[in-house]
Amino acid sequence: MKSLCMALALMLFAVGQSYAVEVAGVQLEPAVSVNSQQLKLNGYGMRKKFFVKVYIGSLYATKKLPTAAEALHDPGNKLIRMNFLHSKVEKEKIIEAFSEGFANNSPDLVGSPEVKQFLALFTADFVKGDTVDLNLRNDGSVSASHNGKVLGTVSSTKLSKGVLAIYLGDKPADESLKKGMLGN
Repeated sequence: MKSLCMALALMLFAVGQSYAVEVAGVQLEPAVSVNSQQLKLNGYGMRKKFFVKVYIGSLYATKKLPTAAEALHDPGNKLIRMNFLHSKVEKEKIIEAFSEGFANNSPDLVGSPEVKQFLALFTADFVKGDTVDLNLRNDGSVSASHNGKVLGTVSSTKLSKGVLAIYLGDKPADESLKKGMLGN
C-alpha cells in the first residue's frame, strides 16, 4: 500500500511538472530564476537572416503576455534569452542589429547615452552554443550576460522598453520571432 501511494504521488508530481522544450537541439527551460524571482517561458522563436538560423529567442516573464502591447506595458521583470545557432556572429553585426532595432522602434533613443552604454557592453563575437541574456528588470535597468558572465547593467526605463521593442515593437527584427516570443 505504501508503495502504491508513493508511485501515485510521483506520478502526480511528474504530471504537474513542466518540461524543457527542445528547439534545434537546444533545451529551453520552462522557467528560470532571475533576481530571486521565477520567470516562466512566455514563448520562443527562431531569428533568421535570409535562410540562416542565427539564434533562438525566448521571452520569460512573471505572467503570460500574449500580445506585444501587454508585454511592452507590463512593469514586471522579463528576460530575453538568445541561444546562438550560427557558427559565428561578429560583435559589429550584433551592435548593428541592436542599433537598427532601436532606430526602427525607438528612434528617440538613437544616439542617447544609455544606448551607447548598452551597445558598449558587447565586446565579443557570439558563436554557436553561446547564450546571451538580456535581463529587463522592473526597476527599469537592463543587464546583459554572455554565457553567464555579466557584461554590465544600464539603468534606464526608456532603454528597457526600447530593448523589448526591438523584439516586440511595430517593426521587430523578425516578425516570426515576435509571434513566437508571444506564444503564437
